[in-house]
Amino acid sequence: MRKALLLGYDLRQPSFRHRMQSLVDTLTGAGWEVRTERFPGGRYGIRTWERRELLRSVDVVVLHQIKLSGIEARLFAAFSRHRIFDFDDAIYVRKPRRLGEPADDSRWRRMKFDATCRSVDAVAAGNAVLAAEARRAARAVEILPTAIDVAAYQQAAAGSGGGPVIAWIGSPENLVYVEMIRPAIARLAARNPGMRLRIICSSFPDWPEVPIERILWSAAGEAAALASAHIGIMPLTDDVWARGKCAFKLLQYMAAALPCVASPVGANSEAVIDAVTGFHAESLGDWEERLQALIDAPAVRARFGAAGFAHVQNRFALSVYRSRYLDLLARICGADGSAAPPSQG
Repeated sequence: MRKALLLGYDLRQPSFRHRMQSLVDTLTGAGWEVRTERFPGGRYGIRTWERRELLRSVDVVVLHQIKLSGIEARLFAAFSRHRIFDFDDAIYVRKPRRLGEPADDSRWRRMKFDATCRSVDAVAAGNAVLAAEARRAARAVEILPTAIDVAAYQQAAAGSGGGPVIAWIGSPENLVYVEMIRPAIARLAARNPGMRLRIICSSFPDWPEVPIERILWSAAGEAAALASAHIGIMPLTDDVWARGKCAFKLLQYMAAALPCVASPVGANSEAVIDAVTGFHAESLGDWEERLQALIDAPAVRARFGAAGFAHVQNRFALSVYRSRYLDLLARICGADGSAAPPSQG
């Protein structure tokens, strides 16, 4: 029986749950023994030395979002048979501290990223932007977009009456992106009686000029919260950090058959097909115009929502992601347990 170890800094983090935890049942069903474990931050080298017996005991280790220093990468390679570096954020830079500021692009962070890419058998990147960065140092890179379990979502009646409800789902630290389109949302609220901005999060903005519906995020409740909305939004700044994002909230909206309006940045441009599954919006004027167009046209919302649902099923289905990841792991280990070169995806 082959053994796989999936390492992450926080096993409860959404990225780990969607990219790593979602593989466990598939791997187990294919005859793998799978273990997930938290890998501590910092303490470079020591943390790997402490886990040397664990690393030796498995056939392949997947490091999710974990960067190793140059020396630690060599130590890690000495203790493990096969390795994959998996990431779906621009972790080679640090997120801008304030809206409009550039991402912190330090030499130390880049060195760790490159060292990790060089030390593994393959890199699994969440989108083409991330893959391009990895290819500067990695021997093999495969693009494996973060996928979604469409069956876990309820399809919204996008053409239904009531509302209109504009939904945003995400983490508190990303509310700053909603703030950037606040003037457009405020003008829409003034012009459309009954309009609400539904925030599905663990923290909420306080905008006196906008009726905000506060829904505390939970894994059990997110599907219903999206299904009763009318439009999903994902504004972003255009910077190195944002271009590396994998547009997961857009996949959630489309799994719920919601039409989307999104900044055409990075993976957003691939997730939302302009004028087919939703609209792209760059300026505040664009945001106001595109959202108003969807508010005014229930039939268009329904058409875009259906197209988005089909798009996410075809392009971002969890079954496809699991199958491709299983194939990658098998190729890394090789049919006879020896290393086999992965494809250049």
